[in-house]
Amino acid sequence: MIDPMSDPVPPRAEIVVDLAAVRHNVRLLKDVVRGERPVALMAVVKADGYGHGMVEVAAAARAAGADWLGVATIEEALALRAAGDRGPLLCWLSAPGDDFAAAVAADVEVTAYSLEELEEIAAVGPARVQLKVDTGLSRGGAARQDWHDLFAVASDLEREGRIRVTGIWSHFAASDDPAHPANDAQEAAFRDALALAASAGLEPDVTHLANSAATLLRPSSHFDLVRCGIATYGLDPAPGAGSDDGPRAALRPAMTARARLVMSKAIAAGDGVSYGHTWHAPDDTTVGLVPAGYGDGVPRAAGNVAAVWVDDALRPIRGRVCMDQVVVDLGGELPPPGTEVVLFGPGDRGEPTAQDWAEAVDTISYEIVTRVGGRFVRRHIDTDAPGGASERTAR
Repeated sequence: MIDPMSDPVPPRAEIVVDLAAVRHNVRLLKDVVRGERPVALMAVVKADGYGHGMVEVAAAARAAGADWLGVATIEEALALRAAGDRGPLLCWLSAPGDDFAAAVAADVEVTAYSLEELEEIAAVGPARVQLKVDTGLSRGGAARQDWHDLFAVASDLEREGRIRVTGIWSHFAASDDPAHPANDAQEAAFRDALALAASAGLEPDVTHLANSAATLLRPSSHFDLVRCGIATYGLDPAPGAGSDDGPRAALRPAMTARARLVMSKAIAAGDGVSYGHTWHAPDDTTVGLVPAGYGDGVPRAAGNVAAVWVDDALRPIRGRVCMDQVVVDLGGELPPPGTEVVLFGPGDRGEPTAQDWAEAVDTISYEIVTRVGGRFVRRHIDTDAPGGASERTAR
């Protein structure tokens, strides 16, 4: 549990990230894949660490034993190198003309989806390259009809010393639904790809298919490496897959988003609240003003459906979410300005979680934690350190 807002002048709104929770989650996930043969773990820290702070989360994940880090773009990879990370690091989303030379110079492993991309990378080699194959997501990666040529050219380039193929990988479309037929089909297709690559003479260091949900729910897909994104941050990657009293339940959400009440006031029965008066008070009540809105990543769809935590009680959002603020129903109470409001957190005190918000606005927890920001101040704390050491950083 994080301490309440007690700074002499606390921020209007802040994101608090507990790095102890990140370390806990990484250790838990490593335990999941610790079996008869070694399986490495990649902590995915793209998109500014899913909104948690890429550099800080990366350091915590490494400290907990993450073997690899994963990011989307070369720019993200170079930022990690500039921050001092020197371990295995993969990036996978490039556009023509991206700075592959800088990635290669920084010992970043890059991903090729196509022959054209592979040849562009080889032109700045020698490069450490991983090949991504599309096994049914129909997103990034080489289409099945292109596998033979991609592997053949990669093998030729490797013999010429222009690249080293260090990995072959793919990505599930429906691993959060264990019964979905696409899972079996994609795993079978991936095994076909690996056999074809071997026949072309490729011997990658790692092969990987499993994301967070597959790491927890599909051991057959672990191969040499698992890529854990949302689970690293303590959020269940498969909330629709039924209850769980094992590793999924033991994940610890790392992010708390909270603010301070600006004011509270009484309103009368029948009074409309916020733009468009989409909610009218059925009885006399009180409302509070929270200084965070859709300009800070609070979903506009949260109006009249989501709730926050004030004075040890759930308080529903009333009316539309505005750009800079939301109004909450205080149920007749008049807490003073400065009272803490928790939008979402780990749920330890009964406060809403990111998953609760996701369900309220019909989205996924990934979107909730990655979009919140704007004028929020971000603080990193370590609840395992003496006094719960903290440091405030720019969002």
